[in-house]
Amino acid sequence: MVGKPVPHVQVDYKIARHVATQVSQQREELLKTDPSLDRATEEQHCLRWINEAVALWSHAQAVERGVDTTAQEDDALRRAVYDLLYRAGRLQPYLDDPRVEDIIIQGHDEVWLDYGDGQRRLVGPVADSEEELLELLRELARDSGHSERTISTANPMLALALKDGSRLQAITALGPKTYAVIRRHRVKHADLDDMVALGTIDPVMKEFLAACVRAEKNVMIAGKQKVGKTSLMRAMLKEVDPETRFATIQTEDELHADTNGYHRQVVSLMGRESNGERDSAGRSAGEVTLLDLIHPSMRMSLDRIIVGEVRGPEIIAMMQALTNGAGGTLCTIHARRPDIVFDRIAELYALARSNLSEQLAYRQIANGLDFIVYVSMIDETQIGGRRHRFVSHITEVTGMGESGRPAANEIFSPGLEFGEQRGVPRMNPSCIDDLRRVGFEAAQLQHPYGAWQAPLPLKVVVQ
Repeated sequence: MVGKPVPHVQVDYKIARHVATQVSQQREELLKTDPSLDRATEEQHCLRWINEAVALWSHAQAVERGVDTTAQEDDALRRAVYDLLYRAGRLQPYLDDPRVEDIIIQGHDEVWLDYGDGQRRLVGPVADSEEELLELLRELARDSGHSERTISTANPMLALALKDGSRLQAITALGPKTYAVIRRHRVKHADLDDMVALGTIDPVMKEFLAACVRAEKNVMIAGKQKVGKTSLMRAMLKEVDPETRFATIQTEDELHADTNGYHRQVVSLMGRESNGERDSAGRSAGEVTLLDLIHPSMRMSLDRIIVGEVRGPEIIAMMQALTNGAGGTLCTIHARRPDIVFDRIAELYALARSNLSEQLAYRQIANGLDFIVYVSMIDETQIGGRRHRFVSHITEVTGMGESGRPAANEIFSPGLEFGEQRGVPRMNPSCIDDLRRVGFEAAQLQHPYGAWQAPLPLKVVVQ
């Protein structure tokens, strides 16, 4: 069922819910008689009951209409009932559609789909009421293994990763509607060759980034939202030897390194939200932060520590990972321009704890970070073009500069002098010998135009 586009056959969800309720009752009776029944056998029983119920509906419709229902109608109803019982209900067709990048929910009856090429489409409701929408979100949390997370008036915000790796953020009771966005990972299992095919990097960048990973350099991937930072990070992880033992430390699992079928020694750790209570010290009970996970992970015989997206206080955990001595750390951060990444780190430092100074942030950057990879996006969908996502800058951090800020070299930057927005080689990094020792050919950095196959097909070309 996975990977099918949004179906064109309209389903009457009143009928689908009626059938799902009927089958659910049969399932409950079955489990009462045999509580030890495994999930696969249970599903087989339910599928048979779904088929029987849909056959009865189809016969009744044929009598009423005077014409048989189509195979597509029957299949759509069967799929809808199964999704209501075992998957994400009326959201599931959109999660299955490989073209969909974001599912935007503006209340139960207004749902938009954002596609990877920049198109946006209004589709049907995913629930018949706000309460039904909230129950769907709660069920998604339970089904994703986040039983401690819920959404209600008392807990108005919900953030979690769904079973397919999609990221959900929902807000209720703080406005006139319940709002939610599901960000899908369309490029979930890509490697660096796939990133070349997608146009994110060129072959020279591919070899350079692969060498940075193999040489155990600490790399931060920066950029605005939705530019593909996490996709590039997952691709770079494929350059880590399958036998390397490393930990991924995240708020939600977006890297899937422990289930990618490639790495064998992954310790996948995720922070946990508070249960809403406080302990005797005033700390949120049950909460486990990313910083809490850093110290025990260092005692688990790891070769590397990988930190997921940094948006707030987890900046401290990230910098701890960068400076703890285990090389090869990868992490991502939001920054709207490549020239403000250092200041963005310092800003998050100050927000995390009042006693953390800008000077400390700069010193930890200089001591712990080797490279910053900046992913840019040019969006021309409003003028009939498309979205272009690509690496525009790769910056080497070389230590502390005289100004009190980290010193840096631009290894790749846009070739604006000949109309190229994407990164092209500019100079050798100071650590070029480390990269040569893991197989990188330094001569590749002597190609002033890089190895882009064709000019970026822009509607508006910078002169």
